[in-house]
Amino acid sequence: MRPPALEIDHVTQSFSLRHEKTLRGLFVTKVLRRHATKERFTALDDVTTDISGGSTVGLIGHNGSGKSTLLKIIGGVLTPTSGEVRRRGTLAALLELGAGFHHDLTGRENVYLNADVLGIPREVARQRFDEIVDFSGVEQFIDTPMKFYSSGMFVRLGFAVAIYAQPDILLVDEVLAVGDEAFQRKCLDVIRRFQQEGRTIVLVTHDMRQVEEFCDRAILLDHGHVVADGTAPAVIGEFRARLGHPESQDHLPPPVEVVAVRAEAATSAGLTAVAVTATFKGTSADFEARVDLATEEGARLVAMSSTDAGVRTGIDGERTIRFETPGLALATGEYRVAVSAAAVGSPRTWHTSNARLPVLAAPAVGPLAVPFTAHEQ
Repeated sequence: MRPPALEIDHVTQSFSLRHEKTLRGLFVTKVLRRHATKERFTALDDVTTDISGGSTVGLIGHNGSGKSTLLKIIGGVLTPTSGEVRRRGTLAALLELGAGFHHDLTGRENVYLNADVLGIPREVARQRFDEIVDFSGVEQFIDTPMKFYSSGMFVRLGFAVAIYAQPDILLVDEVLAVGDEAFQRKCLDVIRRFQQEGRTIVLVTHDMRQVEEFCDRAILLDHGHVVADGTAPAVIGEFRARLGHPESQDHLPPPVEVVAVRAEAATSAGLTAVAVTATFKGTSADFEARVDLATEEGARLVAMSSTDAGVRTGIDGERTIRFETPGLALATGEYRVAVSAAAVGSPRTWHTSNARLPVLAAPAVGPLAVPFTAHEQ
């Protein structure tokens, strides 16, 4: 067995919480110069474990269980209150959204900045630059300041830089959930390749399917304590038992599925026309198709339905429907397109497929580049 890549030795992490919830409390603290009440919160309590070199380990647990705190300590972002973490090998971490990026710098400048932080020599970063940008899929925006990037673009560029650092240890937090389906598949392919190369991976996720598929081992945290540590199926079973959610029965395939999605954007005179072409497959006397256009963060901007458009027809085999919008005042950035289909009836089983929609328009702070004027009165 290979020696541990990570040794976590009696790690405790505590935070001091201040209480100034009321206006009166703030007055007492600031004006009368009395001390605010404080509460000690322990996020991790005497955690000890080893992670073997070349293994893939999933950290699971409910929100607030200490997963992300432990990952930050492993990555050196936080210093534990007590205890220590010993690492063997180089490490790259994809933790918080936007971590390690300077929002006023362009994507190009941030690639080199992140490469410096990860210890990639500048010449090597130049040689790998095109591969990094190609993997991230942000070619159109690489010379745009990152303050105009969506959350998905942050994740894609950060992950691309991290993997091309070729680390011995890769830490990945829940941020991968922000990316669209196609990018998630690319990331999971990289994780498989890293596993084949014998690299160590620590993954924090709420997706138990990913843990079952990729992890040799899982660690369950509950209120800062390790309560289960073992094979992924066994620990997931313990987690579900604690939640009171036994593993659900496998569902039958939906009667109508989305098998292909193509999203296009054309901008003219500051307005963007969006067209979404979707192919469906299945058998149903009547089915409904829906298209949602949203920001990368998931804020829905446009919703379209075949039923609302008067398209109510059955399907037996494959069928393609094209949805079109007139000009929208969209800002430059990446948008998410979700296409869903279900047979009409109750209950409905929806099948969804996602696509990414890049838009090149006028930069704006929000997702909508709304025209405005200002004048002095």
